[in-house]
This record gives sequence, structure tokens and C-alpha cells, in this order.
Amino acid sequence: MRTTVKKYAFLLLGFLVACLMPFTGAAVLQDRLLYFPEKAKVADMLSDGLQAWPSRREFRGLLAEPPGPARGTIVVFHGNAGHAGHRSFYATELTRLGFRVILAEYPGYGPRDGAFGEKSLVGDAEETIARIHGRYGPPLLVVGESLGAAVAAEAGAHQRDKVAGLLLITPWDRLENVASHHYAWLPVKWFLRDPYDSAANLAGFTGPVLVAVAERDNTVPAPFGRALYEGLAPPKRLAVILGAGHDDWPDHVDEGWWRRVLAFVLGNPG
Repeated sequence: MRTTVKKYAFLLLGFLVACLMPFTGAAVLQDRLLYFPEKAKVADMLSDGLQAWPSRREFRGLLAEPPGPARGTIVVFHGNAGHAGHRSFYATELTRLGFRVILAEYPGYGPRDGAFGEKSLVGDAEETIARIHGRYGPPLLVVGESLGAAVAAEAGAHQRDKVAGLLLITPWDRLENVASHHYAWLPVKWFLRDPYDSAANLAGFTGPVLVAVAERDNTVPAPFGRALYEGLAPPKRLAVILGAGHDDWPDHVDEGWWRRVLAFVLGNPG
């Protein structure tokens, strides 16, 4: 009898292990599912309008200065793929409007070493925000796109005394909700190591926040951004980029759009 019990116990254990292997594998491979960095040398990321910031040796991102005196500084935290040099369109658009722009780079991306993960990226972003504010002063606007919106939300909330406002583009409320949308067969709550809970992180944030969602976003569908917006305290604004998807939204906005959203985030909605 005891042998039979042991036999069935081992069979049950084997069955449970077999069932849980896909979930365990998903947990182990979480970084590969969420982070898609592209490595590059500092020299390969520079151009006539972009220089290493704060220096080549201490590289944390790319700096673009406006043609005249800066109206303020904007730090951009990019999405989960590529590297900061692929987001030069931010510098093109925003320096034209008189802002100094810093395209922040993450640990493990571009030329930088470091670990992936929420703790690593957010901690590094907080240091970047503090350094920028210490060097250039206010106003400092924090912009985040997709994964970068979650990084910007958390780091900006922790450094709220240094942040004039947040512009969150194609954001989510909680990563868990987006993951469950794409992997409905997985019990995401069981293994999600990096929650990136922007709704919770911004619960006490009282500065201006503009949430921009892409109408046809299949990666982070607009309802997740709307859910984040609904839970925010004022002042807040929702901008729906009509006809846009997750990656092509810059093609659907113009200079007037940028002027309006920046005016709101700066506290001058007009």
C-alpha cells in the first residue's frame, strides 16, 4: 500500500512538473519576451545633431540642443526595442520647438552594460532624471513611450519634485493586463517578475500627465492606456492619435500636436 502511494505521488509530481514547465519557461524567458535591445558603439549613435550625454565615457544617452536658448529640457525614455539612437525623431521635433532633448539609454542597450528588469531600468532612470535636473534645472519634462512610459511613470513619480509633468505615449495601466491580453493561456500573475504597475506608481502623482494612445494599437491596445488615464488625479488629459498603430504613431502627429501636448504638460494649456 505504501509503495502504491509513493508510486502515485511520483506520478502526480511528474504530471505537475510537466504542466508547469511552459509557465516556468515563460518566467525564465521573461526578459527575452519583454526586452529587445540592440547593441551599438557610442560613435555609431552620434550625428551632427546628437552628442553623447553626459560624455562618451559616462554615456547615459544622446543630447540635442535647440538652435536658440532652451525653453526647458525633455528626457525621453524609449520603447523596448532597439536603442536610443533610433528615436532621433524626438530630437528633430522637439528641438525645433525650443527644447533641449536627451534620449535616455537603458542599461544593457546601445553601448551600455547592465541588467534588464524593472528595478534596474527604473533605478537608472531616476538617476538620469536627477542628473539632468541638477545640471539644467527646471522645467524638466519626462516623456515615455510604451515600455518607456512605464519607466517614466515610476521614475517620474519617485522624482516628482524634479518633474514638471509627464507625457506617456502608448502606455499601459499594468503590464499584467497587457501580458494576459497577448498570452491568455498563461497564468501571468504566477510568474510576472516585473509588474510595471503604472496605475499604482502614479496614484499619488499630482503633476500634469498627458496620456496619448494610438487608435489602432495592436501591441498595447488603447483601452489599457485609457484605463491608466481614468485612474489618474487631475490635471490630466487624454489624446487619441487617430488611425495610428503602436509603431507608426509619429507619422500621424504634426507640429501643432506637439505644441498642444507640451503646453498642457508644462501647465499652460491655453
